[in-house]
Amino acid sequence: MLRVEEWATQRAELTESLIQRLHGLVDRGGRARPTPYRDGQNMIRDSESGAIVYLPPEAKDVPNLMAALVEWVKEAEANRLPAPVIAGLAHYQFVTIHPYYDGNGRTARLLATFLLHRGGYGLNGLFSLEERHALDLMAYYRSLAVHPHHNYYEGREEADLTAWLDYFLETLATVFNIAREQALQHAAEGLPEEPEAFRRLDHRARSVLALFARAERITSTDVAGALGLSERTSRELLQAWVQAGWIEIADPSRRARSYRLSADYRRFIGGLSAASE
Repeated sequence: MLRVEEWATQRAELTESLIQRLHGLVDRGGRARPTPYRDGQNMIRDSESGAIVYLPPEAKDVPNLMAALVEWVKEAEANRLPAPVIAGLAHYQFVTIHPYYDGNGRTARLLATFLLHRGGYGLNGLFSLEERHALDLMAYYRSLAVHPHHNYYEGREEADLTAWLDYFLETLATVFNIAREQALQHAAEGLPEEPEAFRRLDHRARSVLALFARAERITSTDVAGALGLSERTSRELLQAWVQAGWIEIADPSRRARSYRLSADYRRFIGGLSAASE
């Protein structure tokens, strides 16, 4: 997610190389190299019966199909097709091509997230496709099954995608409505106005901010545990947040380095506590 948000902020161009880098992150972690497409056949089977649920295209066809997907996204953006529609169709086509042996679903959802963020539908990082679909996985999988035949070459390649796109767009609409309702609720409650820098905090920073409700100081280990990141990435984030001014170094020693909220944020959090008493 960190890398996806970085690419979206930079308005990086969607390329096959970017997709392969994204899959490398999903499959092997932060230092992984771009992943080449599969060189053999794969398939999705029912976990209980063992029956074939979906047979993707042959490996020899994957490079051309992926190139066509990337080219279609560029044309769709040039023709000003709405970003949610582009993201939904790109998500479907990626999992339909199934270009890797594993990690196709996670990569497809991150690819859609990248396109949404880059197109202005990121909700400042507050929305996660992974989390939303996890609430009802069966509905997610049912919506992807747009054709009764399991073979890509027996109808899947020309299937009617209306049902899938309805599901995808309704999911986005639900999330945006929830965000709107929460914003209106907070406005009605008359909460203290946030410092300007506070408003720019993304969902990762806000998750870390919650750590200060339990402790005056935090460490990179605390951040790594809260966000599921490596120690190195956590230290990089903390350094960036120190520069942004919302946290400061409390103990500069190398072995016991810790961080605390800056003075402005301590006053704001204190004001919230007083208001709730």
